[in-house]
Amino acid sequence: MEIETMKIYNTLTRKKEEFVPLEEGKVKMYVCGPTVYNLIHIGNARPMIVFDTFRRYMEYKGYEVNYVSNFTDVDDKIIRKANEEGVDPSVISERYIAECKKDMAAMNIKPATTHPKATEEIDGMLDMIETLIEKGNAYVAGDGTVYFRTRSFSDYGKLSHKNLDDLQGGMRSLLVSGEEQKEDPLDFVLWKPKKEGEPYWESPWCEGRPGWHIECSVMSKRYLGEQIDIHAGGEDLIFPHHENEIAQSEACNGKEFAHYWMHNGFLNIDNKKMSKSEGNFFTVREVGEQYDLQVLRFFMLSAHYRSPLNFSKELMEAAKNGLDRICTCAQNLKYLSEQNKQKELTEEEKENLKKSQVYVRKFEDSMDDDCNTADALSAIFELVKFANSTVSESVSTAYAKGLLDTLQTLTDVCGLIILKEEELLDEDIEAKIAERQAARKAKDFAKADAIRKELADQGIILEDTREGVKWRRA
Repeated sequence: MEIETMKIYNTLTRKKEEFVPLEEGKVKMYVCGPTVYNLIHIGNARPMIVFDTFRRYMEYKGYEVNYVSNFTDVDDKIIRKANEEGVDPSVISERYIAECKKDMAAMNIKPATTHPKATEEIDGMLDMIETLIEKGNAYVAGDGTVYFRTRSFSDYGKLSHKNLDDLQGGMRSLLVSGEEQKEDPLDFVLWKPKKEGEPYWESPWCEGRPGWHIECSVMSKRYLGEQIDIHAGGEDLIFPHHENEIAQSEACNGKEFAHYWMHNGFLNIDNKKMSKSEGNFFTVREVGEQYDLQVLRFFMLSAHYRSPLNFSKELMEAAKNGLDRICTCAQNLKYLSEQNKQKELTEEEKENLKKSQVYVRKFEDSMDDDCNTADALSAIFELVKFANSTVSESVSTAYAKGLLDTLQTLTDVCGLIILKEEELLDEDIEAKIAERQAARKAKDFAKADAIRKELADQGIILEDTREGVKWRRA
């Protein structure tokens, strides 16, 4: 089946371009993930939600998507927190990877095809750095620090559209140690010597650890290949992180790294930059204490991903109300589809189902136009309005189900859960456990296993102990 094309705004060219994959029917996509030293904040959530939605839409269109998003699990902040707690840095990173995955699940973000960790990719980093040294794109300083020779890559600045000669005073943020050892102030670190109390790895140059930028170049290459279709992340990563990734990858591999670059806009809080010092810093977990995180997801999709987005209580309430409208419509359609089992489509209903496809096309046109989720949600609201105006207690099962299926298909692309199963009551769980125990006593282990699975599917975990069966909600 031929896949209709979409247009993507490419940061590299600063214009919308028709998406043409490297391999027909397949998409190779890398999205920069979080540094895991604490609970993720709502600024982290925006690219997660936006690019998860983009991925879902590409799969809806029929593409096979290989989606890679990393965890940076070695970093100054992780090391600092580990030293404060008196534990190994891996304890901190593993703790917050687990917490991050919980938040992602609560926002209905699909797990990546691969979630690589920086500490598990050191060998690949050493190989890439050695290649860059051999090619003359990197050099070793006296203390074993390895720097990338920025001026050796003639295309440096092509993503951020910065001129090398104008960057002399603007690269100070990249200096990690041994500034005086650099051949050029523009050079950046690929490998740095260990410090007291830090994790380190053996290398041909010194015991140390990688610079931040080399991680993604290596992980992308390993899991997606030397060339990828799309690289994405927050706008703040364009320079220097993504610019440096391009320099490393293209200097090493001798070919274009990523064909399309997508970047989401900044998230502000009450029209101010999010900052702990301003007291306007919110974790996803904190927002989840006040709202279902589906509301946060809906809010993030209510603006075009490249636009700046302002977070406020008033806007979250508006998002909640909007999502409630969609959910109410879905619940009503579900009720009608279950109540009127004997009824078949009328001629008018057949015509209305055809008319409802107008909103599907509007949705697809919006998503095909650089993943315009704001307009896509508007199309969903139009479908809701159409459904509300054409259903009544007397509609047929097939009509209610047809509208519900269309609504669910579109909201699934957005990652919005509009029909939730009712949570099992404690007494229902206890009754199921008793039924399972009876099955085990009767040696009907197949039934016992089926009950365990049924409960697990609804988020109930059973533990068989000497004191009896204990259970907990996942």
